[in-house]
Amino acid sequence: QAQLVESGGGLVQAGGSLRLSCVASGGIFSISAMGWYRQAPGKARELVAGIQGGGITKYADSVQGRFTISRDIAKNTLYLQMNSLKPEDTAVYSCSSYYRGTYYWGQGTQVTVSS
Repeated sequence: QAQLVESGGGLVQAGGSLRLSCVASGGIFSISAMGWYRQAPGKARELVAGIQGGGITKYADSVQGRFTISRDIAKNTLYLQMNSLKPEDTAVYSCSSYYRGTYYWGQGTQVTVSS
């Protein structure tokens, strides 16, 4: 069964860190395009970080220098290391994989940053 399952979210104080994981099963781990998105209440979903073939990464301006996206191809796992968290980082974080013309999405994991 093709699916993405995120974990690692939770409640953290401002300035703290969390590491999110996304495990892909069913053969949909994409070497060419995977990413982390987030959606806060009342706001549109936004790309937080993406990773492409060759390990090329990109980040939203708001997280540049604080978040790091990485992957373990052998484990079919995508990561998002989040440091220096701010209350405005509070959102549901989801991973996505673009594989053979189809976007796959995980169910999301809640990240709440208290001030």
